[in-house]
This record gives sequence, C-alpha cells and structure tokens, in this order.
Amino acid sequence: MAKDDRPAAGQGQDRQGLDGRQDEQALREEFVRIGRLLHERGYVTALDGNISARLDDHNFLATPTGVSKGFMSAEQMVVIDWQGQPVGESAARGQKTTSEILLHLEAYRRRPDIRAVVHAHPATATALSMAGISPARCGLPEVIVLLGYIPVTEYATPSSAEGAAVIRELVGRYDALVLQRHGSVTFGQSPLDAYLKLEKVENAAEVTLKLLQMAGGQAGSLLPFPPGALDKLLDARERKGLMRPGQREELRGLYEAR
Repeated sequence: MAKDDRPAAGQGQDRQGLDGRQDEQALREEFVRIGRLLHERGYVTALDGNISARLDDHNFLATPTGVSKGFMSAEQMVVIDWQGQPVGESAARGQKTTSEILLHLEAYRRRPDIRAVVHAHPATATALSMAGISPARCGLPEVIVLLGYIPVTEYATPSSAEGAAVIRELVGRYDALVLQRHGSVTFGQSPLDAYLKLEKVENAAEVTLKLLQMAGGQAGSLLPFPPGALDKLLDARERKGLMRPGQREELRGLYEAR
C-alpha cells in the first residue's frame, strides 16, 4: 500500500504565532510534504506546480523555480515580498521563486482571508477545461457545500501577468478554479487545506468525465436534483459560513442549467 504523507488531521492548520506571523519553518516542512503528495499522485509532472503561503502582512513563502515538487527540501523555499522579489536570506542566497507568483499574489490581494495557494496540473480537470467544462458539472453534493462551484477561467499565457487577470473576478467568490489549459489553483487556510481542495477538484473532474462518457457527451441527460435538494445543499453551505454575498442565486442557476 502506498504511503500516505498527508499530515495528520489538524496538522498544518495552526501555523500562526501570537504576533500573527505564520511559523516559517513549519511551513517550509509542510511545503515539502505537500510537494511530495502533488508529485506522487500525479497532480504535477517534471517541474510543474507551485505552493505559497502568507507569512505576515508583508512577506510570503513560496516554492522555488526549476525544482520538482517531489524532491524539494525545506531550505529551498523562498521568502518574497508583495512584488514577488526575494527578501532577506533568500535574496542573499540568490534564490528565485516560481514564475507563476503573480497569480498567487493576486489571490492574496483580493482575499485577505487566504493563507495559502496551491497551483497544480491535474490531468482530468485540465482536459475538461479545454472543452470549457467545469469539474463541478456532475453536481456532487460535497462540492456544492464546500466549494460552491469550480469555474473555468479564460485562457492566460502561463507565467505571465495574464494569469492574475483571469482569476481577478473569480477569486472573491470561489476557493477553487481551473485555469483553461493550465491546471487548477486552490485557496485555503493552510497549504494542506488548499491541497485537499485540489483533491476534491480532480475527483469531481473524474466523476464529471465518466458521466459525460456514459451520457454520450450530452450533459442534458444527467439526472436533475430532486425538488428542494439543491436548496438543502445551499443551506448547508450557508450554515458553514461559506456562502458569498449574492452567490446563492448564482449557484442555483449554474446547477439548474447543467
């Protein structure tokens, strides 16, 4: 049986010190574990993917450029500022972070509650994005409650400022997005939280793909929710404090129009 390197329940969730700054060494070690999971589970290949976390109001920790996420060490992580530039010891060592950092920083600018971002290349979610199909098309109850929906963004050239632009209007309402032709980006309270949302995205994508194959590619042949069932799921999302302003009607429209 494959070893499960995921931190134990609760581990990775409490990284904040009394001064509001997240524990940098603990985050470095968590990045190593999450990077190994991304690699082992096929969510990234070669040098793909990146992870970041908010350290405090001024600085962030991010994965390095040019390194497989499955073979990182804690010392390789890079401390950067709001411009994506290495600072402190990271600058002195000449370390460089991911070329996708502008996308991460846009999320932090738009959502002060976001503490971590994971960008990966899950195969099924990425394939569906090329057809403009959201992984959430299948309407899994747990996805509706926990993620709401999983929008597919407009296309953006990788490693450019376009990535930040295409998530700008979506990150305020959703914790998981699929970048058209370029994988997923998930937001959380910790690297583990953001990673687990990625797992949910790819699982939903696999279910959606299988359903479409069974239905001959005709989404209209998928069974609708029973009367009142969708509202119960939306009520649960609201009780958990996850519903954004105006999102209830938006979600109802998205799922009723599947």
